[in-house]
Amino acid sequence: MSIIPSIFGTGRKTNVFDPFSLDIWDPFQGFPFDSAVANPNSLASDTSAFAAARFDWKETPEAHVIKADLPGLKKEEVKVEVEDGRVLQVSGERSRENEEKNDQWHRVERSSGKFMRRFGLPENVKIDQVKATMENGVLTITVPKEEVKKPEVKAIDISG
Repeated sequence: MSIIPSIFGTGRKTNVFDPFSLDIWDPFQGFPFDSAVANPNSLASDTSAFAAARFDWKETPEAHVIKADLPGLKKEEVKVEVEDGRVLQVSGERSRENEEKNDQWHRVERSSGKFMRRFGLPENVKIDQVKATMENGVLTITVPKEEVKKPEVKAIDISG
């Protein structure tokens, strides 16, 4: 956290003795040529929400397991789809909290907006058996793997 008071016209009062009134100084805040920075309701907030969706992907002998931390989202707000045979797509939207006219926000750090991630799945998966669960804000997608058929080896007698 920076202790540089805001002197660049943000309209926010600062007090060096109040730790909640200090903000990190952003040298590009209100830059006149960047409408995404000047307008917080623009694409910039959607991009930060998109980047905030973090995923882990691990492979076990039986399946591919993909997990995502999606705190505050309900399963109805998340969509899991398989496209074009082997492309797994996870998308959703976190709604912005309703603002009351009398509210004074001190800090807004939680992202809101849409997110989408796509994963190309390998050939050895059972697309028709994909399962997804959501528990305590963690989305778990399980993609079972096909059994690898070992080549049958047949012994050949050698004559002569």
